[in-house]
Amino acid sequence: MVLEEIDGPRLLPIWIGLYEGGAIGMALAGQQFPRPLTHDLLLQMVNELGASVEAVIITELKDSTFFAEIRIKKAESVIVIDARPSDSVALAVRANCPILVNDKVFESCPELLKPISEDEVSDFKKKLENMKPEDFFKDLKNKEDDKKQNNGGDADLPPNPQS
Repeated sequence: MVLEEIDGPRLLPIWIGLYEGGAIGMALAGQQFPRPLTHDLLLQMVNELGASVEAVIITELKDSTFFAEIRIKKAESVIVIDARPSDSVALAVRANCPILVNDKVFESCPELLKPISEDEVSDFKKKLENMKPEDFFKDLKNKEDDKKQNNGGDADLPPNPQS
């Protein structure tokens, strides 16, 4: 799945499983089933308990794994639940709530910008078809290695401004 920054140029690709992608796609297509699927059931339970899904946030990228939170609002309190991004997004598209990405997640990833021309869109699609998760994260590992070298491995020193 690729999340797009609404008022900015950045994209965030997150590798998810086939079934999770299907759950998101079915909701985006407005498919209805006679019995609730897992994410539909979860949303129904939240609503029946007098709460609502306020937002989901992609909070962190650690060791090539994305982390997310589901924020549930009930009366004046907000309950924060740790979740996988794929489940969070599948729930968000059903709840019609915002999907947010913490700025530090964008800063932790190699920059990937929205294509502008038709040629760029076509080129971007071709790159995504051939890209594997390790390709994306190898740039991140190189970035971390560069930071360590520039700081001499000393965590107390400020990062090199050119990093």
